[in-house]
Amino acid sequence: MDKSTKLALENGDMLPLMEAFYSIQGEGFFAGTAAYFLRIGGCDVGCHWCDVKESWDSTLHPPTLVTDIFEDIKKYNVDTVVITGGEPLMWNLDNLTNLLKVNNYKTHLETSGTHPLSGSFDWICFSPKKMQSPINDIKLFASELKVIVSNKHDLIWAKEQCIGVNNKCKLYLQPEWSKKDIVLPMIIEFVQENKQWCISLQSHKYMNIP
Repeated sequence: MDKSTKLALENGDMLPLMEAFYSIQGEGFFAGTAAYFLRIGGCDVGCHWCDVKESWDSTLHPPTLVTDIFEDIKKYNVDTVVITGGEPLMWNLDNLTNLLKVNNYKTHLETSGTHPLSGSFDWICFSPKKMQSPINDIKLFASELKVIVSNKHDLIWAKEQCIGVNNKCKLYLQPEWSKKDIVLPMIIEFVQENKQWCISLQSHKYMNIP
């Protein structure tokens, strides 16, 4: 990578874009709504059940000017842009989100919270992982907390993670896809006993869409 590209990545003028697509949000509070997705390459968390492991190595994905990313978004009848990964907060998101905001797009972020917050967002989905502890400051800004559940202990861990979130933060438990038939009954029972929590399902997988 040449120096100018490296500097552009550091400044947030470019991002390692894995893919961009217009689809339906499948998870959490906005499930079922239309959105344009930007999947940014790079992740240092390493969830063994991750379904986009090809996103982990940022060098596999081309550094792309945020202005070019924006021009592609303009081709679609969309008002919400979801920035996901990988772990998008590995990168400076200020320039991208500022460009989106001045053009009246709603900006959503999906993050494990392991890196400092950058960018300006209307909605932040904070999805912490056991593999790497999140930065606690992200909890203050989280619009929703989404914990992936693959075993019974994850339910105990979820309760620990909601300590410190703001009182408006939505709380979600989502079954890990490959174990959904096993863990969903546990989640249902938990939510019945802890009514502040809700269930999130990966509805896009049921619909066979990205």
